[in-house]
Amino acid sequence: MATATKRTLKPLTDKVIVQKLDPEEKTSGGIIIPDSAKEKPQEGKVIAVGPGLVDDKGQRKPIDVKEGDCVLFAKYSGTEVKLDGEEYLILSERDILAIVK
Repeated sequence: MATATKRTLKPLTDKVIVQKLDPEEKTSGGIIIPDSAKEKPQEGKVIAVGPGLVDDKGQRKPIDVKEGDCVLFAKYSGTEVKLDGEEYLILSERDILAIVK
């Protein structure tokens, strides 16, 4: 009998894996936004973080974000991937603009 295993993504160097957060369905005034008018999401939750880049001296530079952080990223950055029915975005650390607190 075959067993289903869930695959995972492990980012390399300065890469960060983010799961996009869905944008609001309504405006603050209660108007429902149709799918065709929604902007690409720019906010997501960090799922995994790579070990960081290695500098000229051979030292690894750690990444500023950690798993579980909610981040803002550049609108058209990264590579979209789908794994086990879930959509993720693989970003370089430089594409992350801020951590949302």
